[in-house]
Amino acid sequence: MAIAKAERLMNLALCLLGARRPLSKRELRESIEAYLEAGSDDSFNRMFERDKDDLRELGLVIETVESLDGDVGYLARRDSNRLPPITLDAEEAAALGLAAKVWQQARLAGAASGALQKLRAAGLPEDVDPYEAHGALEPRIPVHEAAFEPLMLACRDRRPVVFDYRKASAARPETRHVEPWALECWRGHWYLAGFDRDRGAERVFRLSRITGKVRARGTGFTAPVPDVVTVRETVASWAGEIADRSARIRLRSGAGYPLRAKASAVRELGDGWDELDIPYGHGLDAWLVEFGPDVVVLEPAELRADVVDRLRAVAKG
Repeated sequence: MAIAKAERLMNLALCLLGARRPLSKRELRESIEAYLEAGSDDSFNRMFERDKDDLRELGLVIETVESLDGDVGYLARRDSNRLPPITLDAEEAAALGLAAKVWQQARLAGAASGALQKLRAAGLPEDVDPYEAHGALEPRIPVHEAAFEPLMLACRDRRPVVFDYRKASAARPETRHVEPWALECWRGHWYLAGFDRDRGAERVFRLSRITGKVRARGTGFTAPVPDVVTVRETVASWAGEIADRSARIRLRSGAGYPLRAKASAVRELGDGWDELDIPYGHGLDAWLVEFGPDVVVLEPAELRADVVDRLRAVAKG
């Protein structure tokens, strides 16, 4: 069975690489014997989609092209699938090995291992063990969100996606249509930066707030991808990290430890409440709403009004 699948994948790759124009599913089915033996159209479609995804996982760049008539064709251009010779010195190889070790406890463990196998074939020094201990501290990047893997592939393949997203201030999730640019981990949370088609602007989404499945939609981007995607700076700004003022809040005793960590001053009020001075920047109102009844904004007045408006929106559903 493994040999048959490997032969089928090789035949599909050769067909796509040798084609001078995009080939439709029907043409590919007629060209590959294993597809001709498929019992039904549904069986062939499932087999073809799995094979296409497997080839992409192996590194083959497969383009999906839609004709003027609406027919979809597939093509693997030779210039897009040809790499220049790769030479790595010992320090570069060690850095790549360390990067791969980071992912061994995450969803990218298989991808990291496969990438190192390809690098060995391309010139990774044989005397470098990529999984050798590099010190007393072992770096890890946790990935628990189910949305990470499909979004990572969508960023790589430049494919628009659709998902349901629940904002911190919303009671129910909303459907978002996004052109994904980059994923980045910041302070233990993963974020996606991309172009929100519904809002016509760049947005950053926290993966833990994505509900349900991430679905691919279409094949092309409508907005240019910036050379530098500043995920951390954007998240820091919306989280109130970039602050030029100070806010005064009441916080219930024993609650809101992230707020306490940011406070420049803490005063005990008694009756189970404390008073805090915290940095005030763009997006602080959305963060304070997450603490619900444990936080009361004292000043400034505009921050208090923003928090009250958000709480009322949540109450209305």
